[in-house]
Amino acid sequence: MSTNTTSTTMTNPELIPEKAGGNLTALSPPTTALTEVENISLNPLFQPDLLEHLAQTIIQELQRHDLGASRAKGLSPDRDDLVPSTPATSPAAVGERPTVPFAVPLATPSFYFIEELETKIPDLPAVVAKPGQLVQVPGIDPLFVPQASGRSVQRPSFFDVHTIRQDFPILQERVNGKPLIWFDNAATTQKPQAVIDRLVHFYSHENSNVHRAAHELAARSTDAYEAARETVRRFLNASSANEIIFVRGTTEGINLVAKSWGQQTLQAGDEIVLTHLEHHANIVPWQQLAAQTGAKLRVVPVDDHGQILLAEYQQLLNSRTKLVAFSHVSNALGTITPAKQIIDLAHRVGAKVLLDGAQSVSHIPIDVQQLGCDWFVFSGHKVFGPTGIGVLYGQEDLLNATVPWQSGGNMIVDVTFERTVYQAAPTRFEAGTGNIADAVGLGTALDYVQQIGLTTIANYEHELLEYATAGLATIPGLRLIGTAADKAAVLSFVLEGFDVEFIGQALNREGIAVRAGHHCAQPILRRFGLEATVRPSLAFYNTKAEVDALVAALERLQHE
Repeated sequence: MSTNTTSTTMTNPELIPEKAGGNLTALSPPTTALTEVENISLNPLFQPDLLEHLAQTIIQELQRHDLGASRAKGLSPDRDDLVPSTPATSPAAVGERPTVPFAVPLATPSFYFIEELETKIPDLPAVVAKPGQLVQVPGIDPLFVPQASGRSVQRPSFFDVHTIRQDFPILQERVNGKPLIWFDNAATTQKPQAVIDRLVHFYSHENSNVHRAAHELAARSTDAYEAARETVRRFLNASSANEIIFVRGTTEGINLVAKSWGQQTLQAGDEIVLTHLEHHANIVPWQQLAAQTGAKLRVVPVDDHGQILLAEYQQLLNSRTKLVAFSHVSNALGTITPAKQIIDLAHRVGAKVLLDGAQSVSHIPIDVQQLGCDWFVFSGHKVFGPTGIGVLYGQEDLLNATVPWQSGGNMIVDVTFERTVYQAAPTRFEAGTGNIADAVGLGTALDYVQQIGLTTIANYEHELLEYATAGLATIPGLRLIGTAADKAAVLSFVLEGFDVEFIGQALNREGIAVRAGHHCAQPILRRFGLEATVRPSLAFYNTKAEVDALVAALERLQHE
């Protein structure tokens, strides 16, 4: 993609005005101080010829609204009227590239505790810039941080993987003298510079505990934390931010449901239905719960392609079925399960449903209202966000009827030595100090993914998966495990005459990172008579050239 600068690295999914020597710089990260024209980092999906209109729009909107009574140093995120209701385009863009409507970025501070701040943003002159020039705009807060606007963005029809790759600094690494090829995305994904910058900005300008103070840093931190919760709500299409609980990851989210709702609800003779595809994290907590309550586990079988046998599943459902827990996408095989059908059938017999979205959330669009699941869990590090942060979505009435799993500060309304009154969801499930910074980083990661578009990602990854499947099929003695018609970008295989760990080590010498082992999914591998496989797993920043390198390395291995 051509630009009018020397860099095309996406530094943030939003457009970020900053005060830097009296200049308005477009698209600089929150941590940047003074940015020269030639070093401005551009979002690869942003068109430089919209810069003029962006500058004019920001100036006009700030002039049009009296912000003197603003509750903080910036535009309040609840002022939807500050966001253009119609797409902003530049006449120069007509007939050249698809135009990208955008929303004016919104600053921090609906401030939860500081009721009235009299800071006034000065009136700004109506300065018009030519494309490629900076606009002289005094008075913009240097801590101006974007908040998600909630408005949909029409995305361009092209997808440039080589531009996208520039957003991920670790992809420039070399391993054993070779360029890193990261094919271990089902284990964890790499992080775009936007996420890295957002974490640095948080610790540099916003670090504080949330919800329980009257000072400005607490307000900034709280606003950033709750804005991330709203971003997650939009990403999943939950009906309320109260349905979004921050946890350490998928594993903790599943354990939360098992230890709270499960222990509160299940009795001897009740049944929990799982599938043969499950990760250990969606097996062991239910085994423990069954042992504690006297409930029974029932397992849905799969066919030789790794697809769930729906007829067998229906036969397992009955009036004793209280819970169905299953993976949206198999981490070991890549099978995409018919989630909507499974959920609807479970609800017909009155069962609740937990959907494990750890492997689906970065590959396909998620709509929890359309799916109808009672709970949905995922991990931030699987979707280009930080480690140690994840989400449990739960239907609000169900969450409020559930006794909290952990207790302590933050999740209470009132405490005496005789009794405790709990907060409503989500706070009732967020005892103590949470992983605030990484929740904020997760919000940025989801913004980044949404800017590209999950449909665009899914289409590209499907093409890459088909290419990789065809390439691996040319290698004599290679057996693919999991050949469902509907798959995410996961390939699992064994190679005749070679131990999987040996293959993993040989590929590492070529700079290729894959997972070799049981993938914390021993039951499904044993269903195919195996204890381990080699698992390359793809993401939207991988390329066909990298797939070719994998195939060539395996071919060389056979001839050594």
